[in-house]
Formats: sequence, structure tokens, C-alpha cells
Amino acid sequence: MSERLLVVDDEPSMREFLKIMLSNDGYEVRAASSGEQGLEMFMLHEPELVLTDVKMPGMSGLDLIKRIRSLNKSVPVIVITAFASAEDALRAVREGAYDYLSKPFQLDDLRIIIRNALEVRRLRRENLELKRTIEERYRFENIIGKSPQMLEIFNLISRVAPSQTGVLITGESGTGKELVAKAIHHKSPRGQRPFVTVNCAAIPETLLESEMFGHVRGSFTGAVATKPGLVELANTGTLFLDEVGEIPLSVQAKLLRFIQEREFRRVGDNEAKKIDVRIIAATNKKLEQEMEEGRFREDLYYRLNVIRVRIPPLRERIEDIPILIDHFLKGLSVAQGKKIDRVSSLALRVLCNYNYPGNIRELENIIERCVTLEESDQLTAENLPPQLVEAGATSVPVSTGDVSPEGIVLDKILEGTERELIMRAMELAGNNRSKAASLLGISFRSLRYRLVKLGMDTEDNS
Repeated sequence: MSERLLVVDDEPSMREFLKIMLSNDGYEVRAASSGEQGLEMFMLHEPELVLTDVKMPGMSGLDLIKRIRSLNKSVPVIVITAFASAEDALRAVREGAYDYLSKPFQLDDLRIIIRNALEVRRLRRENLELKRTIEERYRFENIIGKSPQMLEIFNLISRVAPSQTGVLITGESGTGKELVAKAIHHKSPRGQRPFVTVNCAAIPETLLESEMFGHVRGSFTGAVATKPGLVELANTGTLFLDEVGEIPLSVQAKLLRFIQEREFRRVGDNEAKKIDVRIIAATNKKLEQEMEEGRFREDLYYRLNVIRVRIPPLRERIEDIPILIDHFLKGLSVAQGKKIDRVSSLALRVLCNYNYPGNIRELENIIERCVTLEESDQLTAENLPPQLVEAGATSVPVSTGDVSPEGIVLDKILEGTERELIMRAMELAGNNRSKAASLLGISFRSLRYRLVKLGMDTEDNS
């Protein structure tokens, strides 16, 4: 299929000449005699490249570029004008023109520029499609990961979601168990129905039964009105029992009966109510151990554990850390009105070497801290929490060897390592301090401080 081109020029002879020449070259060409008509044709026919004159009555070529860029930044615009000047060229490029030709021009030059512009657009489009494909592959609902463990979980969610079967999600705190539960719900036939969470760890034992099943007026002190429970609110949808291992034994028996019979009684009510809900439970406890120690009912465990989804801790899927960092960095930068779009190599290395006892929740908090404190356009190591830097330092090989029986002077070893790294960075940067600071993942001010501290600041400060 031929690429669509739009020619905008108020000079009839030039307009017709370009239309005939480019049509003979195999392009599908439309022509407009003014900027206003060109804009209208651009919106109507969505060309893949625009050639426009600069000096035209009414809407100028520069104004047309602005409007086109506001509509679609991916369409290249080539400016052709008889009024050649450096100022026009700079203004056109500044407004987003792909390239600039002055009349008279060589036809081969124009052909080359058009081919190059279309090729650049094609490559950009392919890159965007590839990026979108990668994001879709590594993103399931709001869950992000490319590790084999996470891809297996994505597959399991897709297979489990259409059924009515109960699911038990296990994993450490901060691994994203609720996100998995919501993904199963949204991918299920109940996806448009309620998703109700019971935080079993946050509700006091004395109120848990009432919160789950509701109560009638006067059933206990303070019950001034009849209140439906969370189970009832989840009717036709999904009931998510978060931290189900925290439910006391006194309520476990009633929960088991509810799961078996799909009916319940409000506290103080003699009438049983039937209900239609899917049960998804999650826990960070080892329920098998809880059963052995008599804190969790065996029969309830087997009712909940029909299909099990284990969410691995972040330290077991380190290949997911960079894409999670990128995801959090983009969102938090926008939220805080900053333009931090990259991570220094040192900061990334430190972030990937940490074991994250708090898992994804901890990683997100760390990135939020860094975005808040960062003053440059990249996330640098100097704003990382101290415990990360210390943990990262232990993974960096030190050329001086291990601790000897005679002992070592740690400060001197660390000072020597710091000196070697700074000297290497300065060498690679050609003694440009800004570049060296960037290579080290620190700010220019921090590098200057370290140079002074190590006696390496050779600049004349007088």
C-alpha cells in the first residue's frame, strides 16, 4: 500500500509539480493551496508525511507545523520555501519540522529526505508497537513482571479466573496478593460485580463476626441499627479474605459453615440468608504450620486451598526489579511534577542487589523517596536509603582481599576504593566533573565534596 503524502503550497505550479513527481514515485499524494485547507485535509486523510511552504497567506507553514504537532507528533513535516534563511530553518526545526529545503532544490535531495523521514517514522512506530507488546506481555492487569515465576502466575490466573473455584494466595507481605486477587476477579464472569475485601488482621476479634456477617438491631451493646455485613455486600461478586490466617478459631467455624452452605446469619438473627459469592483468600502465614499448632482448622484450610497461587518474594525474581523501578519511576515522577526518566547505573546496581524484605511495597516506597529528594533528571544513588547503599557495598568486590588474622583498617580500604572509582570515572569523563558525577550516579556537588575530602580537588579555589 502506497504511503500517503500531503503537499501544502499556495503556489499552483510548485504544488502541481510536487504532486505529479511524488505520484510518479509511487506515493498517494493530496495537495492543498493554503495552511487552513492543509490542516483540514490532514485531519481528514491522516497522511504519513507533510511537505509545506513557509510563507503563505493566512496560516503560515510554521503555524501549520504547530497544529500538526498538536494533533500527531509522529507525522514528519518537511518545510520547503523560497525564502531561505537560517532564522526560518531554526524556527521550523524548533517547531518540530523533520527537515528543511530551500528553492530551488535538487529532486534527488527531496526524494532522499522523504524516504529517510518515512523510514524514521516506520521505525518509531515499530518501536512503539514492540514496547506495547512487551508491556502487555509483562503486565497482567496491574501486576508487572517478566520472570518465569510471574509469567507462570499470569497463565494460572487466566486459567483459574473463568471458574467459580476458590483460590488461596500465599506470599510474604508486600508481594501483591491483593492485586492477584483483583486480577482473578476482573478476568472472571463476575468482573463487573462487587469485589469486597475483608481485612482479617485489621478488624478486632470482637467485631470480626459482625463485620463479616452483619448484625440486627439490639443484638449487642452499640447495635443501634441493623447492618449488613461484608459477605452480604459481596453478593454475586467476589469476597476477598485478606490475611485469612489471622481469623480467630471462634469465627473460623462460622466461616467454614458459610463456605460449605453458602448461607449465613447476621449476629442476633435467626433467619439464614443464601448468598452467591466466590471466595478468594490470602495469607502471609504458613497455614500448614498453623494447623499443626492448633491455630487454624484443618477442614477450613482444605476448603480454602482448592487452587493455590504462591507469589514469590522480590528477591526470587530479580529480573523484575528493573521494570518495576521503571514503572514506579514514571508514575511517581508524573505525580510529583518532575521529569526523572532514567536511573544511574550505580543506583540501578544498588537497587538490584538489595533483598527487599518488604518486597514490592518497599521498592515503591524507596522510589518515592528518591523521586521526592532528586534534583536532577535521573535517579541517583545518593538519594537511596542508607541501608541499601550499605547492602550494595557488601556486594562490590574489594581488590584488597578479605579480612586478615592481623586485622584491617576499614576506613582506609573504603577510602582507597572510593579514590580508585573516582579516578576511573574522571579518566573516562576526560576530567569533566559533571560527566564523572553522572557516571558515578551522584550529583556534581557530592563529587566536589568527595574530591575535597580525599584531597583530590586540584582546581584553584582562590
